[in-house]
Amino acid sequence: MDEKSFIKQLFDQHRNTKPGIHLSTVGALADGLMKLLFPTLCDKVYENEDAFAVDFLKLKTHLLQLLRKLPDPKIPVEEIQTKFIASLPRLMQEMESDADAILSGDPAAVDRVEVIRTYPGFYAIAIYRIAHQFSTLGTDYIPRMLTEYAHNKTGIEIHPSAKIGPRFCIDHGTGVVIGETVEIGADVKLYQGVTLGALSVSKEMAKTKRHPTIGDRVIIYANATILGGETRIGSDSIIGGNVWITRSIPDGSRVYYREGKEELIVEPKR
Repeated sequence: MDEKSFIKQLFDQHRNTKPGIHLSTVGALADGLMKLLFPTLCDKVYENEDAFAVDFLKLKTHLLQLLRKLPDPKIPVEEIQTKFIASLPRLMQEMESDADAILSGDPAAVDRVEVIRTYPGFYAIAIYRIAHQFSTLGTDYIPRMLTEYAHNKTGIEIHPSAKIGPRFCIDHGTGVVIGETVEIGADVKLYQGVTLGALSVSKEMAKTKRHPTIGDRVIIYANATILGGETRIGSDSIIGGNVWITRSIPDGSRVYYREGKEELIVEPKR
């Protein structure tokens, strides 16, 4: 194909394609929302409530403009906007509980302000909660773009369709991967490099439970890999660093490799 024909082909594709949603635009929405929800992140001082209300309205308008770029929304975009805005008090409460869980779980954390301002784990979880809410409203692209934006900033990858309970803590966080059908209970803590993934990446398994379930009050240390949709880590368990798990673990277990051997030890937690 000569250059002229190639240019015409590209032009025709552009002409016949609806303008898409860009990661930077979705990221700007996420950061703008975080600044409104958490004053400690905001770089602006509001003199009165009216001034704040104007910026809140701008955010709602930005969201509506973004939603109107969706190719085939499952419900009217105005309804998506209304339902998302109505969810913000609950989302903010969940994020604050996550921040408190990180604060209580990390001896180095000074206060909630430091966690919200500087901790990549908090940011990744907060953006996940926003993205997950959008995924429940039937929006395409936006949820995944939100979590990918957070992934780019933090090195933490959380699929927006994962189900994560309250008071979730990711410490350090770099390299954490949480798959699409993961289910995580309450008061769970992960360290860096943890993978909650699938045993198989076959496309035929796209609509099945491919990723593990983590019970309540589980601690998973650095670089542990837990795979499989039938794999369940029982509540109140401790998973040691660098272990590889593809089977279920009973409640209240301690899992680790015996020193000097490649033998996985599962025993009651002491």
